[in-house]
Amino acid sequence: MANITKKVSWSGRGEEGTPLLNGSEEVKYTRQLSGGGMFHIGRLSTVDLDEDITPEEDAVRSKPKEIPHNEKLLSLKYESLDYDNIENHLFLEEERRMGHMSFRCLEISRWVICGLIGVLTGLIACFIDIVVEKLAGVKYVVVKKSIDKNTEIGGMCISLILWAALNSAFVMVGAIIVAFFEPIAAGSGIPQIKCYLNGVKVPRVVRLKTLMVKVCGVICSVAGGLAVGKEGPMIHSGAVVAAGVSQGRSTSLKKDFKIFEYFRRDTEKRDFVSAGAAAGVSAAFGAPVGGVLFSLEEGASFWNQLLTWRIFFASMISTFTLNFVLSIYHKKTGELSSPGLINFGSFDLKSVKYNIYEIPLFIVMGAIGGLLGALFNVLNYWLTIFRIRYVHRPCLQVMEAMLVAAVTATVSFAMIYFSNDCQPLETQKSSEDYSLQGFCADGEYSAMATAFFNTPERSVRSLFHSPAGTYKLETLGCFTLVYFFLACWTYGLTVSAGVFIPSLLIGAAWGRLFGIMLPYIALNPSVFTDPGKYALMGAAAQLGGIVRMTLSLTVILVEATGNVTYGLPIMLVLMTAKIVGDYFIEVSEVLHSSPSYREVMSSPVTCFNRVEKVGTIVDVLSNTSTNHNGFPVIIQTAASEEPGKLCGLILRSQLIVLLKHKVFVERARSRLRQRKLQLKDFRDAYPRFPPIQSIHVSQDERECMMDLTEFMNPTPYTVPQDTSLPRVFKLFRALGLRHLVVVDDDNRVIGLVTRKDLARYHLGKHGLEELHLAHT
Repeated sequence: MANITKKVSWSGRGEEGTPLLNGSEEVKYTRQLSGGGMFHIGRLSTVDLDEDITPEEDAVRSKPKEIPHNEKLLSLKYESLDYDNIENHLFLEEERRMGHMSFRCLEISRWVICGLIGVLTGLIACFIDIVVEKLAGVKYVVVKKSIDKNTEIGGMCISLILWAALNSAFVMVGAIIVAFFEPIAAGSGIPQIKCYLNGVKVPRVVRLKTLMVKVCGVICSVAGGLAVGKEGPMIHSGAVVAAGVSQGRSTSLKKDFKIFEYFRRDTEKRDFVSAGAAAGVSAAFGAPVGGVLFSLEEGASFWNQLLTWRIFFASMISTFTLNFVLSIYHKKTGELSSPGLINFGSFDLKSVKYNIYEIPLFIVMGAIGGLLGALFNVLNYWLTIFRIRYVHRPCLQVMEAMLVAAVTATVSFAMIYFSNDCQPLETQKSSEDYSLQGFCADGEYSAMATAFFNTPERSVRSLFHSPAGTYKLETLGCFTLVYFFLACWTYGLTVSAGVFIPSLLIGAAWGRLFGIMLPYIALNPSVFTDPGKYALMGAAAQLGGIVRMTLSLTVILVEATGNVTYGLPIMLVLMTAKIVGDYFIEVSEVLHSSPSYREVMSSPVTCFNRVEKVGTIVDVLSNTSTNHNGFPVIIQTAASEEPGKLCGLILRSQLIVLLKHKVFVERARSRLRQRKLQLKDFRDAYPRFPPIQSIHVSQDERECMMDLTEFMNPTPYTVPQDTSLPRVFKLFRALGLRHLVVVDDDNRVIGLVTRKDLARYHLGKHGLEELHLAHT
């Protein structure tokens, strides 16, 4: 993998370089690049992907078992989004032509789109809930009958094999469609949506195909009995719906409805994806306010107040649609409650209040949740590294998912088989639960089966609301330990799944265990008679320790339980869990000095003149060793070797559209009028701009000139040459930048900083270290 390793040698600092992060040998490069896929560090040597390859390296590359991924590589397939509006002549001219009524219509259109996002997200959530419940119900009935039958006549291995086979069959289908058809649909999708909202263009993350695979995959994962939830995928689904609806067309289906054309740009699309993510949270938890706060706290880095109400509107519509459709479904089917909606139900009046002396206990639970969350994340991190290195082939990924499903069924069966926690049937809290007699006497059911034999949502409700004495200490202890490691092993499989509900279930189990143990050590045992409140606090602590969220999780749990009384304790628990978890899992790096942008910027920079030769533009865009996406436009001083003065910035996507429409004149001094383009021409090509290889430019056309004045951004963001790196980072973070031009005192271009420049470098043990680049 010589093409993705690099040793950085510093000019003027001796021959000692930054150590390689993955132990690879040094490779020398000669070509100077800038501004795009590869970057130069100040005046250092840079990357040339066309270097000579030795026979040994070629043999290594040709091996089919070569590991295509590495945790210390930065993938070149991820690009940035253009969240900075390009205020060129076309944009300003369109703004001037729009009257007051046009702006009002656009604002109304935004509200309409948010309403459509809420409706469609709610319908998708209904579909997932109902199908999961039906499939899980059929599976549970089949397994229950088999266990009841074989308990009397013997042959329990048949029931075990049946349970494992059903789980493996469901999971196999879900893993196959993810691994072979759309790998980006794996997991919850929340990290990818966070990346998108923060300016990283993750390939295929908001495609229609991704949505279909995500929905089908999460149904199979949950029905297959994995220790997963369907809430994270709902958030991803809402984001995909928002990305599609807001554009008024489907590029996958090649269908254009000729509506909402104004919103076909990254800035507008980002705002609607934020609304879709919030609608997904609202549909999953019945928490409209929590959805808004989730997008604000964990989603977009760029926010405006007008967007808040539109997102809240989308969340409300999503919840209303979900409840309305499910109520109609219940009337027709005769069911009494929502199949899979995360509504944990209000707590009994006797357990509504909490005492001041319980606050320290809640804080202790938060610390426990932070520790367990840090352990969960560390174990899952190393498991992910193992998968990256050794389980990267689709067939292996499917086999691993099936193995986990079979092991989960086997462990669940064994736990039920060896458990002696039998409870009278009259103590069953709700008819919703699947009562399994297991190996208990007639008139009794297995409490262990209540935890393992239900959907995770029902198990959480049972732990919250079951009366005292429903679960024994050993039952909760064994369940917590086993389910913790099952959930850790499961999260990261090549299936569509979330971690919210497994985290809540683990926390509710050890939280209830905590509450049951309190009377044994308290001076007055009568004050600790309700373990349900401690199950709630444990659930909050565990979830907070894993996902490290505070405000949005507080509101989500309050809305899901329908009880605002526990808002303060939940907030304290989540804050403690986050502080403790961050302390144990994050390695803080102290900046003893404030490095300059020169250590990460690209230089020299590939620039274009304001009136540039078509052949030059085509050659630069066609250069396979670079993948630049932004080019400063300069005014070159005659007979001067100094860099030109900056007059604008133009994107690769804009140049592609200009070349496609052949917007150039025949000769350098010709006064022939160019073809007049409008912003609609650029919006029609968005977001899948054609590659430069698909555009034919004849030899005569290469000699023509292209005037970039009308299309470039005449006011790009710039920084002087003495700007510090932390300040540059703040500008990128606050403004959502993709390119930042570095100029000298005379406004001459001396460098370019991009998002990838900042992502590639970090302070390590040996100073500034670089992540290596890979095309995977």
